[in-house]
Amino acid sequence: MGVERVCPGSPFPLGATPEGEGVNFAVYSRHAEAMELCLFADDGAETRVRLPERTGYVWHVYLPGVRVGARYGYRAYGPYEPETGARFNPSKLLLDPYARAISGELELRGPVYGYRRGAPEGDLAYDDADSAAAMPRGVVVGDAYDWGDDRPPRTPWHRSIVYEVHVRGFTKRHPEIPPELRGTYAGFASKPALDHLVRLGVTAVELLPVHESADEAFLEEKGLRNYWGYSTLGYFAPEQRYCSSGSRGEQVREFRDMVKALHGAGIEVILDVVYNHTCEGNHLGPTLSLKGLDNRSYYRLSPESPRHYLDYTGTGNSLDTTNPAALRLVLDSLRYWVQEMHVDGFRFDLAVTLARDPESFDEASRFLVAVYQDPVLERVKLIAEPWDLGPDGYKVGAFPVNWSEWNGKYRDVVRRFWKGDEDQTGEMGYRLTGSADLYEAAGRKIFAGVNFVTSHDGFTLRDLVSYDRKHNEANLEDDRDGTDANYSWNCGVEGPTDDPAVIALRDRQMRNMLATLLVSQGVPMIAAGDEMGKTQGGNNNAYCHDDELSWLDWDLDDRAGALLGFTRRLIRLRLSQPVLQRRRFFRGAHLSDSSLKDLAWFRPDGTEMTRQDWDEPFARSVAFLLGGDTIDTPDERGERIVGDTLLVLMNAHFEPVTYRLPEVEWGQAWEILADTAGASDAKRDLVEARGTVRVEARSLVILSRRAAR
Repeated sequence: MGVERVCPGSPFPLGATPEGEGVNFAVYSRHAEAMELCLFADDGAETRVRLPERTGYVWHVYLPGVRVGARYGYRAYGPYEPETGARFNPSKLLLDPYARAISGELELRGPVYGYRRGAPEGDLAYDDADSAAAMPRGVVVGDAYDWGDDRPPRTPWHRSIVYEVHVRGFTKRHPEIPPELRGTYAGFASKPALDHLVRLGVTAVELLPVHESADEAFLEEKGLRNYWGYSTLGYFAPEQRYCSSGSRGEQVREFRDMVKALHGAGIEVILDVVYNHTCEGNHLGPTLSLKGLDNRSYYRLSPESPRHYLDYTGTGNSLDTTNPAALRLVLDSLRYWVQEMHVDGFRFDLAVTLARDPESFDEASRFLVAVYQDPVLERVKLIAEPWDLGPDGYKVGAFPVNWSEWNGKYRDVVRRFWKGDEDQTGEMGYRLTGSADLYEAAGRKIFAGVNFVTSHDGFTLRDLVSYDRKHNEANLEDDRDGTDANYSWNCGVEGPTDDPAVIALRDRQMRNMLATLLVSQGVPMIAAGDEMGKTQGGNNNAYCHDDELSWLDWDLDDRAGALLGFTRRLIRLRLSQPVLQRRRFFRGAHLSDSSLKDLAWFRPDGTEMTRQDWDEPFARSVAFLLGGDTIDTPDERGERIVGDTLLVLMNAHFEPVTYRLPEVEWGQAWEILADTAGASDAKRDLVEARGTVRVEARSLVILSRRAAR
């Protein structure tokens, strides 16, 4: 590929930008001494162009004649001095961090390491073998796309139901999707896939990472892959493996098509993003992009030994969001996915790492302040995974007012309660009603907590009630990976069984946890497949299985079909009941225009709970009433919301409990809407106040009293 003319070009925007009859290339490196742009022809021939200008640490050039679809990379010149944090090596082809698409496979067995592997000096032994043949390339991508009348659904938080799902795994085994589309963006946008989401009733998909990622060498050696994708290679590039039509920019178009189709179905798109670290690992990891462009600007290095990285993530490195260049990379990427790809929000993996400033979590960190003031990001949903693996890294409840959080405390107590552990009712009270103890004092809303019982990381819901320990042998790490802290309960028999009684109890426990999730205040999140009883054979760390262990199974038996039907009905119930969509915390007191409380708690004998009742360690049965007539939060138009009153009876005891309904003042005619003791939630006859309802062992009953309209 020849280059006839070289022009200085512009230092902004960063990346490869088609302009007029050519392309402007711009890349940041504060510490490089020289920079080369490498263009690649289809036959692999490489043309190098020395970037003639540097403005504000940005190297740039404009090349007439270069077109959309061109493939490129960089070579950065400077000292190779790992002891000082400098790792420049022009023998290593580097990906543009701002590449909008990436094409080709990374060959980790190739010379993609800046040092000679196996040398006694370790990473101090400089390697001059050229890595180009083992490296993927960036692709020049144009922004032209017909979005038509695409509009973000903008579902309010209080009406949101999130579905955590993997793009590939969702459709890879779906029999109604053409084989060539299974496991792709196009397959996710297909009618059978959308039909499932719409019929289920979820309002948003939270996609596991779709940024271009890389496998780890130790997985390749075992014949495994990094299926989850938490090993980012490019923060602007959609993963090429999920594209059905090509890797020379087609992945950008196909991803946009998927977003447009989901929006057309009224479903928001939230991306799980991994800005806390990259796939380049620690000092012994490969040199693929940031490490070779400007290691000292992009990564957190040990002050005592800059050869080594500060690792708050368990992956070997942490991105340095206290550095302007790294912070700009993150913010530019976020804005790109909102403005150019039309996504509706983000879930930030190990978000505490991003907010360490310099070393400890700080609500006024540079990252959180930058996000708070950004006019693009203020329009989208922001969800933190509020922990990392560093010191004092568990920060549930600590993020600013414009953030929601994965509520890990909710997950843990719901599991313990239904397992039958002692002394859980006090915390269950907080978690069922929006976790005011975590969020209210800081001025946050009742939907600040994203509630979940299971997620991609850990047991599936079915495995949670089928196994009492992890079974990760298929990961080929002698079952040492993953964690046993899952609060699982196998219902008396470990693993698969034909015992009807055990099967029935397991199905009931799954319904209990799904029902609890959907009657709790806050934002419910369902892990894909749990609505159909997905199993991973007890593997609670299936990150490395891009196979049937992880993919959803659409061949539903009667058990799976019944659970799916139950989940659909409970989601419809939630979306139809204003009292389950509150926007303010409960007062727990009488309101001026009503003799009833907005929230009340009852013992099985029908009397209100006292402080002493909350402190009872052996209490496993509790009821709570959500006052529908007293909802004092106006809707978006300022009109008072009137809804039904709900009464939820919970029994985690191993024996049935008979509940006496509250006195007449709380309502006289109660209708049973759902009972987890049976697979069906068909309505039962009205039950009069002062009557009784039998709640079977380990089950939950939902009753309603019609609003006085």
